[in-house]
Amino acid sequence: MKHAGTAALDGIEPMLELIRRVPGLSERSRGTFYKHSKAFLHFHEDPTGMHADIRLADDFERYRVETQAEQDVLVELVRSSVTTAISRGAGREG
Repeated sequence: MKHAGTAALDGIEPMLELIRRVPGLSERSRGTFYKHSKAFLHFHEDPTGMHADIRLADDFERYRVETQAEQDVLVELVRSSVTTAISRGAGREG
């Protein structure tokens, strides 16, 4: 499964726009997001459609993001993962 190219990313641009608004993420290259200094989210294309690899723990998990419903699930997963990480860090002394 190859990394998503420009045309494939064009097809999910509305979802990418939502992900770009999530605090705590940086987009190092189009469609490749990092949380702090660690790779967090990127996309692949293959004949079965678009997929996202998201790091929820130590390893990446793959999610299909071909339909609007699947994209909505991914955006919520991204938001909740980042929000959980931020709230875990709240109250820590630096």
